[in-house]
Amino acid sequence: MVQGRWFPMGSDIALPLSVREQVFGRGEDALDAMAQQVIVHEEGVPVGSARLWWADGAFRLGDVGVLENERGRGFGDLLVRLLLFKALTHSASVIRLECPADVAPFFAKYGFIADGEANGAVQMYILGENVQLSHCGGNCAECTHQTEECIPKALR
Repeated sequence: MVQGRWFPMGSDIALPLSVREQVFGRGEDALDAMAQQVIVHEEGVPVGSARLWWADGAFRLGDVGVLENERGRGFGDLLVRLLLFKALTHSASVIRLECPADVAPFFAKYGFIADGEANGAVQMYILGENVQLSHCGGNCAECTHQTEECIPKALR
């Protein structure tokens, strides 16, 4: 079974940090004190992690990463959707992120728009009102053409 698990600010984040270290090669930093962490695990084994925090008038998501041998199975998609959902439950009007240029197309498929570069990273944002958590635009209840693509790979 695939599940997400949140780690609120102030909790023991050893598990999300262990995934971050494996994916990005770095551990705890100053943002961790103000961020909520999330991991996705399959059958109890962590396969990806990410974090969400508030800064400069916007929710920010970062360090979205999936273990190399688990990529391509929809876990990154699930992490992004968990982060977006959490931001929306806190009435996010703007959600921002920074990512390497080669990763920007991944975030663009969720509606993130590039609006500059800093320190070699692409700056992206999405307005809360434009977030679509479903694959087909949110009209699933009335959909007459549901397919496997309507369900993220990790949940199939």
